[in-house]
Amino acid sequence: MKKITCIIAILFSSSLMAQNFTLKSKDLKGQLTMEQVFQGFGCSGENISPQLSWENAPAGTKSFAVTVYDPDAPTGSGWWHWVILNIPANTNELKANAGDPTSNIAPKGSLQTRTDYGKAGFGGACPPKGHGFHKYEFTVYALKREKFDFSSNMPAAQVNYMIKSNALAQATLIAYYKRDRSSK
Repeated sequence: MKKITCIIAILFSSSLMAQNFTLKSKDLKGQLTMEQVFQGFGCSGENISPQLSWENAPAGTKSFAVTVYDPDAPTGSGWWHWVILNIPANTNELKANAGDPTSNIAPKGSLQTRTDYGKAGFGGACPPKGHGFHKYEFTVYALKREKFDFSSNMPAAQVNYMIKSNALAQATLIAYYKRDRSSK
């Protein structure tokens, strides 16, 4: 009986000490800045994806994916701002501006797919003027699959379905942004 009690105590204490899969950013502080605002659609931001880093991925992680989604967009289905997947399992950071496919900053082998702006890469915030605060969900997924063979033109919602179907864990940061009627 003492042996069983000891084993249960060890299992319980080790689960309490387990680290949580966590997403962090040096650039996101609760409100998006003009760096993360789209350039176009009537917005005049810099369209730079923020630095993101993660830690404590679960055992069995073979790759990562990152998405940015606005559930408050007045479309009936939200708005996909960024999808990048096939991020190697030994990677734990995306540097600022990794969302620009022409910058070659994203990890080698990763794939950026089409957003609701109609092209691959990061597309920053650009809610309608006077629509109030929108919530931007930056999510990293630890995946049980090493690679997806998708076209960069595959729609974000379809890619996200496959990401979620293969997720071992996910971590999300939320930031907000609104455009006043007088702002760009």
